[in-house]
Amino acid sequence: MQLTVLGQEENKAEASSCASGSCGSDNEQMSHLPDEIREKVQNHPCYSEEAHHYFARMHVAVAPACNIQCHYCNRKYDCSNESRPGVVSELLTPEEAIMKTKAVAANIPQMTVLGIAGPGDPLANPERTFQTFRGLSEQTPDIKLCVSTNGLALPEAVDELAKHNIDHVTITINCVDPAVGAKIYPWIYWNNKRIYGEKAAKILIKQQQKGLEMLVERGILVKVNSVMIPGVNDEHLKEVSRIVKEKGAFLHNVMPLISEAEHGTFYGIMGQRGPEPEELQDLQDSCAGDMNMMRHCRQCRADAVGLLGEDRGEEFTMDKIAAMDIDYDSAMKKRAVIHAGILEELEEKDAKRKRLAGLSAKPEVVKETRPVLMAVATSGGGLINQHFGHATEFLVYEASANGVRFISHRKVDQYCIGNDTCGEKESALSGSIRALKGCEAVLCSKIGFEPWSLLEEAGIQPNGEHAMESIEEAVMAVYEEMRVDGRLDEVPEAVAELAGA
Repeated sequence: MQLTVLGQEENKAEASSCASGSCGSDNEQMSHLPDEIREKVQNHPCYSEEAHHYFARMHVAVAPACNIQCHYCNRKYDCSNESRPGVVSELLTPEEAIMKTKAVAANIPQMTVLGIAGPGDPLANPERTFQTFRGLSEQTPDIKLCVSTNGLALPEAVDELAKHNIDHVTITINCVDPAVGAKIYPWIYWNNKRIYGEKAAKILIKQQQKGLEMLVERGILVKVNSVMIPGVNDEHLKEVSRIVKEKGAFLHNVMPLISEAEHGTFYGIMGQRGPEPEELQDLQDSCAGDMNMMRHCRQCRADAVGLLGEDRGEEFTMDKIAAMDIDYDSAMKKRAVIHAGILEELEEKDAKRKRLAGLSAKPEVVKETRPVLMAVATSGGGLINQHFGHATEFLVYEASANGVRFISHRKVDQYCIGNDTCGEKESALSGSIRALKGCEAVLCSKIGFEPWSLLEEAGIQPNGEHAMESIEEAVMAVYEEMRVDGRLDEVPEAVAELAGA
């Protein structure tokens, strides 16, 4: 399906000026953005891969209603052990949301972004959503405001969004072909009635594209989320990526389908599988030729709090917030100092990266070597600073002769779980090793003898020699060691099997 390409050429140029690599995933791209765009994204953890190591975000759950049904969604409330979109423990009023935002910002000064992402669709709950934004604009002017939407009601809301200085909007666009959309969306609620099948998908697609064009015309940065559903839209998402880039979207986030049956979604019950990590990476790489890709998304809950990859929501339930003494004016001063310090550190890292790149630009020909995937255990700050057994996720990087790039994150169950049974620990450890499939090394601050041995048996080399070092520098150092030792001359059997598959 070919859609008409609209939008201002100036905005298109800004969106594409960070090249076709992976702005938001490739640190090199950030320094080449126009100043006004760079200022918008440099402290936004969802729009900048570099920033997500340092800056936190939070979502407030003020929007319960939704105007479409997705086969991958089941909006359960009060389910604190699940980490996926649409799940919340507390539904908030706008007044409670403002109170919670102030409490989080005062206690987590690295928090820079407040988003409304559900548990339904924010723009299907316009009064609650915009009442929250109005209060936050007045009372927390140092916090960026964002909204995530399915796009059905977006065109009618663009003017109101622009009034509140919202610089970032996320639209979930899973297709641009109604035949594909009918397999994903059983119905939409439009003009006070339910509409089904391809007719419904056609309306949704039209509204999404119109809303995207209107946002770009107003200079609002747009991130497009797409759920990769094998056998449904996986190949089609290349066309989605091409079209949304042409229309001026800043960033494309291709996410894996969450398909576990216990979540009670239609896809889960029907046995629709999610993509394997290598399938997701291949699709992201295919789309990256046409679009700037986000690879560090954690598919957050609708009430998530903290750095990406962590959730501190239990610390900020409304009963706990009621007992807090919050001086937000003082907190704003503290936050400003901390934010400035982080940005200064990021500028220094960028300058160092450029110096190293200049030094490495040698005229002699270096033997071409194959890329290697490495997993990293980190608790934030862009450092290797986490024990292997404490990790609940690993960040995966690819090292090659061209440098280091972030690939994805892989969730795992924590191995060191106190006094829990041996069987549970063994299950968590074996699950972690399976999750690291395709990686040739895992970098962490410390690691025990048992996981060390089992990782080696699986063909994954543990490495605890780079604790508290920069992730990218450590990954490149290990890669250089592998090159010097000749370990890059042969492809390990496990990696070869994976490539063959």
